[in-house]
Amino acid sequence: MVLSPFGSRALSVRLGTEIDPSLLARVLQLDRWVRGLPGVVETVPAYASLVVHFDPRLVTRDELAARLYDAPATAGAAPEGRRHEVPVVYGGEFGPDLPEVAAWAGLSEREVVELHTGTEYLVYMLGFSPGFAYMGTVPDRIAAPRLPQPRPRVPPGSVAVAGRQTGVYPSPTAGGWRILGRTPVVVFDPTRQPPALFEVGDRVRFLPVERADWGATAPAEPDVGTGLAALAVLDGGLLCTVQDLGRFGYRRYGVPPSGAMDPEALLAANGAVGNAPGCAALEFTWPAPVLEALVDVEVAVAGADFSPEVDGSPIPLGRPVRLRRGHVLRFREPRAGNWCYLALSGGVEVPEVLGSRSTHVPSGLGGRALRRGDVVRRGRAPTGAPRPEEGSRTRSVRVSPGPHLDAFAPGALDRFLSEEYAVTVRSDRSGYRLEGPALPHAGPGEIVSEGMVVGAVQVPPSGKPIVLMPDGPTTGGYPVLAVVVEEDLPRLAQKRPGERVRFELA
Repeated sequence: MVLSPFGSRALSVRLGTEIDPSLLARVLQLDRWVRGLPGVVETVPAYASLVVHFDPRLVTRDELAARLYDAPATAGAAPEGRRHEVPVVYGGEFGPDLPEVAAWAGLSEREVVELHTGTEYLVYMLGFSPGFAYMGTVPDRIAAPRLPQPRPRVPPGSVAVAGRQTGVYPSPTAGGWRILGRTPVVVFDPTRQPPALFEVGDRVRFLPVERADWGATAPAEPDVGTGLAALAVLDGGLLCTVQDLGRFGYRRYGVPPSGAMDPEALLAANGAVGNAPGCAALEFTWPAPVLEALVDVEVAVAGADFSPEVDGSPIPLGRPVRLRRGHVLRFREPRAGNWCYLALSGGVEVPEVLGSRSTHVPSGLGGRALRRGDVVRRGRAPTGAPRPEEGSRTRSVRVSPGPHLDAFAPGALDRFLSEEYAVTVRSDRSGYRLEGPALPHAGPGEIVSEGMVVGAVQVPPSGKPIVLMPDGPTTGGYPVLAVVVEEDLPRLAQKRPGERVRFELA
C-alpha cells in the first residue's frame, strides 16, 4: 500500500499498478471499510487505487493515514457487485463504427457482435462524465483503438469500445470511442439514488436485440422551480450559468463538484445582497450577458471587472444595486479577471440536482448555459451571509507536491516551480491548459487511471500541464505533479487567456 497526500483534503491510496480483478477486489474491500471512518466524506475507487476525501476539521491527514495502514487486517470481505444485462441494438444508425471495427479485426460484423456480447465485463471505474463506466476486458480480437479524432457529440446510450475497454455513454458528450450500438437503458438519472446504474465492482453483459425492441424510458423531468421571474436574458454571452458552492458526495459516480470557479467572488456577491453563502448566482465570462429587470430587484456584481452599467450608468463591484423594472444591466469591456458573478437578493431559483443548483454544462447536469429568451427567477433564500475572508495576496499560485512524483524525471517539480506559464485559449471550467516549458516524465506519461481532485496539475505525454477545475473529470490517467492550494484556485481561475502565472510551494 502506497499512501500519498493529494492536496489538503484527500489521500491517494495505491494498492498496485496492474489492471486485475483481484486487485480491484482489494480496492473495494478497503473502500467499504474506509467509508465508515470518522471524517471521511467520500471516496473514489478505480482499478488499483482509492482516493479518500476527508474533512480536516474532523480528522487530520496523519490520523487518517495511520488508520488506513491498519485497514488490510480489519477490512473484511470485498462487496459483491450487482449483475446487469444491457440490451443493445448493434450496427446501422445506432452502431456507425461496427463496419470499421469488423474490418480492423478481419471479422464479419456478426462475429464482432458475438465477441462483444459473449464476455461478462467488470466495471473498473466511473469517470469522464457522470455515470460513464469503464468496463473490461474486451476480447483482443475486437480491441480497436480510439478514433483518430473524437466526435463532437455522441448520442446517449451509445455502446462503444476503446482498446480493451467498453462502456455506455450516459449523455450527449464528445467522445472518441468506437460506437458498436446503442442501448435504451438509462445509465445515469439524477432523480434516482444512486444516480448511476453501474458501480465499480458490478458485472455487465450486453445482449443483442432488434430495433423493434427499442423502448427507452426517459428520466423524469425536473421541477422548473417556483421563484419569481426577476431578469430576462436579452443576450446570454459566451457562457453564463447558474452556480453555487458545488455538489459533493457523488464523485465515485463520475459527478464532478462543479460550482463557482471563484468561490470568494460568489460569497462576496451573495454577502452584498444579504444572501446565505450557499445561494446560487449567475457566473459568466467574457463576452458577458445582457439582462433586463422584470421586477424591482436588488443585485450585486463581484469577481472580474467587466465594466458593469445599468442603463448606461456605471455601478460598483461588490455593492448592492437596486434595479428597477425595465432597467438593463450590461457589461462594456473586460478590465480585469475572467469570471464574474451576479447575485440576486433571495438567490437564483433553479431546482436542486443531487444537492446543488450548479450547472455542469458538458453533461447537462443541472441545466445548460443561459441564452436569449431565458428568464432568471429569484428565490426566497436564507439571509445573513458572512463576508468572505481575504484570500492570499501572494503573486504566485501556491501548490503542494502531487502523488505521482515517481512518474516524472528528476527535477520536474523544480522546473515547474522555476518557470512561468501562460493560460491558453483552450482553458475552460474543466481544466486550465498551460503553455510553457514541457515537464519530462520518467516513463510514458500515463498511469493506471485513478481518482482526481480539483486543482490537480496533470501532465499528459506532451509535457504541457493541465490544472483540473470544478467541472473536470473525477478520474484520470495522467500523472499529477502538483496540486494547487484550494485557497489559491480562485486567483488562477481569474487569469484570462494569455495571462502568465508562476507557481510556488506552499
